[in-house]
Amino acid sequence: MEKDKKTKITIEATVEAPAKTVWKLWTTPEDIIKWNSASDDWHTTRAENNLRKGGKFVSRMEAKDGSMGFDLSGVYDVVIPNTRIAYTLEDDRKVDIHFEDNGEETHITQTFEAESENPVDMQRDGWQAILNNFKKYAQEH
Repeated sequence: MEKDKKTKITIEATVEAPAKTVWKLWTTPEDIIKWNSASDDWHTTRAENNLRKGGKFVSRMEAKDGSMGFDLSGVYDVVIPNTRIAYTLEDDRKVDIHFEDNGEETHITQTFEAESENPVDMQRDGWQAILNNFKKYAQEH
C-alpha cells in the first residue's frame, strides 16, 4: 500500500424522516450536541458550524467523567443543501456524506478516510455508533 493512500471506510443508515429534516438536525449546533457521541459515557459539549464551502466546524467531544476530550474540526469542501456534505478534517482526512431523499425517509452514506492510530474495525464501529445515535435522535424529532 502506498504511504499516502488512506483506507476508506463507509457506513450507512436509513432515517425515517425527509431529507430537509435530516439536514437540519445534522447541521444545527443545538441538535449536534444532542446526538454526536459514540457511547453513553461520551457527549459533545459544544458545536460550531459555518455550513458553507470554506467554512469551518468544530465539535468538542468529551468523556462524561471528564477524563479526556478532543475537538473534531475541519473545513467544508462541498455543501449541497439536503444532498451532500464533504469536508477535510484537521488531520487532512477526507469525509464525504450523501443524503438520498426517498420522500419520507433519507438514506445516509458516509465515507471517511481512516486514521492510522486505531484499528479500522474500531473506527467503523465508532462512526457507525454516532450515525445510529443520529438516526435515533432524528426519528424522535
